[in-house]
Amino acid sequence: MEPKRKSLDPELLAKIKEIEIYTRRLLAGGFMGGGRSSVKGAGLEFEQMRDYVAGDDVRYIDWNASSRLDRLVVREYIEEKNKTILLVVDVSSSMFFGSPKGHTKQENVQQLASVLALVSSYAQDKVGLVMFSDRVECFVPPRQGTHHVRAIMEHLFSHVPAHSGTSMRAALDFVARLKMRNALVFLISDFLDESPAQQLCMVANKHDLITILCKDAYEYALPAVGLLPVMDTESGEHAVLDLRKRGARAIADFLQESVQVRTGQLKRAGAHVISVTSDRPFIHDIVKFFRRRIEY
Repeated sequence: MEPKRKSLDPELLAKIKEIEIYTRRLLAGGFMGGGRSSVKGAGLEFEQMRDYVAGDDVRYIDWNASSRLDRLVVREYIEEKNKTILLVVDVSSSMFFGSPKGHTKQENVQQLASVLALVSSYAQDKVGLVMFSDRVECFVPPRQGTHHVRAIMEHLFSHVPAHSGTSMRAALDFVARLKMRNALVFLISDFLDESPAQQLCMVANKHDLITILCKDAYEYALPAVGLLPVMDTESGEHAVLDLRKRGARAIADFLQESVQVRTGQLKRAGAHVISVTSDRPFIHDIVKFFRRRIEY
């Protein structure tokens, strides 16, 4: 499912380079480093067999080997030092929305996901990418390495969605089927699509699920500009919003309540929720959170 990458124009290549330099500077103050155990229970890798001694965890007794050797032996494990990071990114048409003076949600997500991929690489973690609209459009399996992360960034900046709609269910079903153990999953979206509780719980129980609610400032409150014709970029439906003074206030209340409801749904499913908006810097705070979450 990993598509061929298109050749990027010089402007996009310069943008990727700029993000790499910015992230490297951000990490220079002590953010770098690996060698930490995972957060939600250490992954274990078999190292050797040895005789049982008092105090050993009985779960690690190898009963078959003990029967053959006529003495109790245990399987000894070592902690895995690196994690798997999966970036699950919404590329539906609603992500192209943006306030006149700011970036689109798509541009914010591209930068955000790129920085997360770079931080993962510097910690020598595996990192993968899922891009979805109303279906999974792109999957880059988790791997390590600078060239791999550069490929992920190129996918983020060059991918042209084949479909306009959104299906959170399709993305979560796909993630749940992946053969990964205790990954750190970043689900990055504006969450306009209904978040299916069953699939959210399934992924949150299997992995450490971080949801990043990426919104434009206008999605919390629209300016009072009178009657405003609008179009749903995913369905193509048209409507007219009453953004005169009282109408603008009512719509702002509705939008903010919608975000609170969606945030509550995500938290009840076991996901950690981070909110970012286009009107204030967020990259530094995201990296600080990432560092704490995986114990750099």
